[in-house]
Amino acid sequence: MEDKSKVLKTAETEKVKFVQMQFMDILGTVKNVTIPVSRLERALEEGVFFDGSSILGYATIEESDMRLMPDPKTFTILPWTEEGLKTARMVCDVYDHENNRFEGDPRYAIQRILGKAREMGYIFNTAPEYEFFFLLLDEKGNPTNKPSDSGGYFDLMKDRGDEIRKEIVSHLNAMGFEVEASHHEVAPGQHEIDLRYADALTSADRVAMMKYVAKVIAYKHQLFATFMPKPIYGVNGSGMHTHMSLITPDGRNVFYDPNGKYQLSDLALYFIGGLLKYAKEICAILASSVNSYKRLVPGYEAPVYISWANRNRSAYIRVPSGRGMRTRIELRSPDPAGNPYLQFTVMLAAGLKGIKDKISPPDPVEKNIFRINAEEKKALGIESLPRNLGEALEYMEKSSLVKEALGTHLFEHFLYIKGQEWDTYRAQVSDWEVKNLLPSL
Repeated sequence: MEDKSKVLKTAETEKVKFVQMQFMDILGTVKNVTIPVSRLERALEEGVFFDGSSILGYATIEESDMRLMPDPKTFTILPWTEEGLKTARMVCDVYDHENNRFEGDPRYAIQRILGKAREMGYIFNTAPEYEFFFLLLDEKGNPTNKPSDSGGYFDLMKDRGDEIRKEIVSHLNAMGFEVEASHHEVAPGQHEIDLRYADALTSADRVAMMKYVAKVIAYKHQLFATFMPKPIYGVNGSGMHTHMSLITPDGRNVFYDPNGKYQLSDLALYFIGGLLKYAKEICAILASSVNSYKRLVPGYEAPVYISWANRNRSAYIRVPSGRGMRTRIELRSPDPAGNPYLQFTVMLAAGLKGIKDKISPPDPVEKNIFRINAEEKKALGIESLPRNLGEALEYMEKSSLVKEALGTHLFEHFLYIKGQEWDTYRAQVSDWEVKNLLPSL
């Protein structure tokens, strides 16, 4: 929907009764205010007021009066809602009490960095692959960490979630999201839905809705959909492998050069170089939970070592085989628990910095890095990602790149909130410690 009049006309024609005004807190939790359709025209003109002091990472009580301004382009009817209660959704921009764009709005962060990319002549496209688990509920309806099935990669006969995935995909396609594919993943109860590429703002808007749809439909089938990176010990965790490219306004993929090394342009190599150089500094945003680092360990297909490759799936960055308009870079460290607006923001910031400073990457590493010994890694200059959230926050705190990309408000609030999470987590006594250490100490 390109303008307000079209939104109003569609709402009337489709007999929409309610509209959800959605936005996101600093950690990526979708927030929502639902208005009756009779308030829609006024909301499009004046916005919807709310108390920002109650939203994590937003404002103090003294500066709590905030306003949601819906983006007409994001108007989408929720296809599973019943006749008579038909509901639409709109993503909102957040304004502060002085009617300025709010610096703590994650959507504003990506809008700013996309503006910088446009000034350089680029449109940043992303296509995330979202992995998640369907888990069983207990007798009280609470989620367990027991998988919904015993299936494996691309399984069908053991895939209890096949019909549920199809239902989710049908709803997403009905909303215009264009799902590329869906399938059972490696671990029991684990699934993947791949969204078609779009500009990064649209892509991040869609991610929020995709997670919402998955949870709603799973619960309808007495299952719980979780995007927790590692809910089950001893099996693969869930990632958000993100394919990205830079396109000119006239539609040319600037990562492709038929005469370049690996048929990649210098700009593509510089972009890779930036992602590699700043990998540790952006890690806390891409893998933002203490649980994220249970996934980022050797042996479970998740990237641990900072390197790139054309074919090697153990690398931090992979360049898939497609060329021409399909030329793209795949970043494999992000996970689906984070805030997609902030994740795409720091990805682009690192890549653009690589282009600006002409950071050439080292040679690609096509070996399975998990089988390379420490001495060979050192000789190849392969370093590791932070081992835990605490380390990642230390790198982020010193990063001028991340601070500039996010802005001071988001940067400082993220460090504070996640610092509290890390301090609380590291003070816990786990079941493993009680079982293995208590008897002998």
